[in-house]
Amino acid sequence: MACLRPVALMLTLTAALPVLAQQAQLAAPVLLAQNLHAPSMRETVVTATRSEQPLSDLVADVSVVDHDTIESSGATGLVDVLARLPGVQITRNGGVGSNANVFLRGAEGRFTAVYIDGVRVDSQASGGASWEQIPLSHIDRIEVLRGPAAAVYGSDAIGGVVQLFTRKGEGDFAPYVGVGIGTHNTRKIEAGMSGTAGVNGAFDYALGLARAQSDGYDIKSGAGHNTDKDDYRATSGNARVGFKVNAQHRLDATLLGQSMHSGYDVSPVPVDDRNKSRLRTAGLTWAAQWTDAYTMRLSVTDSLSRYETEPSPYLTETQLRGYLWQNEFRWGAHLFTAALERREDTLNNPALDEWSKTIDKGRSQNALALGYGYHAGAHSLQLNLRHDEDSEFGGKNTGSAAYGYEFAPHWRATASAGTAFRAPTLYQRFSEYGDASLQPESSRNIEIGLRYAQGSSSFSATAYRNRVTNLIAFAGGGQCGAAFGCYVNTARAQYKGITLAGSHKLGSVQVRGSVDFQNPRDIGTDKLLARRAKRYATLGAEVPVAGWTLGAELQTAGQRFDDAKNTKPLGGYGLVNLSASKRIARSFTLLARVDNLADKAYEVARTYVPPGRALYIGLKWAPQP
Repeated sequence: MACLRPVALMLTLTAALPVLAQQAQLAAPVLLAQNLHAPSMRETVVTATRSEQPLSDLVADVSVVDHDTIESSGATGLVDVLARLPGVQITRNGGVGSNANVFLRGAEGRFTAVYIDGVRVDSQASGGASWEQIPLSHIDRIEVLRGPAAAVYGSDAIGGVVQLFTRKGEGDFAPYVGVGIGTHNTRKIEAGMSGTAGVNGAFDYALGLARAQSDGYDIKSGAGHNTDKDDYRATSGNARVGFKVNAQHRLDATLLGQSMHSGYDVSPVPVDDRNKSRLRTAGLTWAAQWTDAYTMRLSVTDSLSRYETEPSPYLTETQLRGYLWQNEFRWGAHLFTAALERREDTLNNPALDEWSKTIDKGRSQNALALGYGYHAGAHSLQLNLRHDEDSEFGGKNTGSAAYGYEFAPHWRATASAGTAFRAPTLYQRFSEYGDASLQPESSRNIEIGLRYAQGSSSFSATAYRNRVTNLIAFAGGGQCGAAFGCYVNTARAQYKGITLAGSHKLGSVQVRGSVDFQNPRDIGTDKLLARRAKRYATLGAEVPVAGWTLGAELQTAGQRFDDAKNTKPLGGYGLVNLSASKRIARSFTLLARVDNLADKAYEVARTYVPPGRALYIGLKWAPQP
């Protein structure tokens, strides 16, 4: 793997963090971890089963990114944080503000179910979440589940689930203000507050506002486009309030929104092509503890994803509404769950020119989901079954089974199998390229894992194979009725690979990282799936020096192809990023970050130019008690 250039890159990392070089000789090399700050095994997560569980009890393959890790990363976009995690690859048509995509274990972007504070986010036009619409400024915690989860979440979760959580008010009134500047005249300002009020802190709140903008750069290469700078500007806000009625009942409401304008290049001079996008999510939840053993959660959620381009006319708007009644019954080491869920999707695509077709369609899915979990001693077991009744396709059954065995102190072996599906988007069925007879894509996954966790050290190895049938692909005009082409259920794919990850503390240096060996392949053509490398890795370290926290990370990827026929290669690359932060006064924190230190030229999408070397400096005020 020439693209990794291990000797040169490790020398760069060593030069950036000399303390790491001094400490490394004290211990054997280790594989590095999923987070810069390894989460405590006592920490709880909800994404694996939709029920709160200790991280130590999980059989599923989950990564957690906490508030401190997000803050210290200095990242400007959500996908930049996700790119540091095992099993995650990203593509983006340019810099922040450009269309982005996330591949979990090599699976298509539409195969990842995305939630913000329990609110489902999706596009019935492109399929999958529009990642560039989600503002990182308001995200306090991230949970990433790798592997199918349709038996818990229904349609879409073939590759995995990403849950994003905004800040929750705790303790006394806590305001904050942050400002930042960077390369390409990037500017950012944010402000917010959180806390509790009322008797015994019964009322909690968290509010935030953010504004980010940049003059940008020309994101396209080659001739035939407008060579102006492709800027972006985004305004976002969030609110989260909760009220504890009494010891048994609690109400929560969440709201998040972002409006963004950004430039892109298709047309020649003097046309200035623009993206205009908007995201809104809202949720209301009632949680009740009826007895010591029985709890219930009832929620209503709504999201709107809107995307528009000009002067080339295109407009799409997706609205998702969800209703969930979740019930949990705990009996000793046993946890039984039962949920009724309804999802309503609508797509509005008006015809803005003579070639497009108006789409104003909707559909619904009703589901019953059952779960059983057991954890006692060295054994963990998780079983899930779900039946979805789609208003267009009828019934779809999915199931999963997972088992974990702690065969030695701190060591656990796991094995799981599961099925999943994704219903075709309304655009794939009813657009000018659509086929109303399309059927859901289906998958079968098996995986085994080995994990170690003790203190600040962890290691995991996971091998998986996920086969998808009825894969929807775009076929040329000769294969379907439309002259230009249309969507068809003709493809099959296999996502197979091994993920190694780990974390270890060498003296005062915390190191983390992962390496993925995968083979995401079209079974019919035996070609690699577009824009996915067979090998990619991350390596990072953090060390305190004279009151500063210094960090360095290495991101590498092997060769990929930009097209399904594997005729347009994208070269491998290695990127080195540096960061530094320090509390310069009791209530002020300074953060600096350099991305792509060597100013490496590379592509993650053909003819689109990622940012070169970029510097960002931020200052945050948050009063300390």
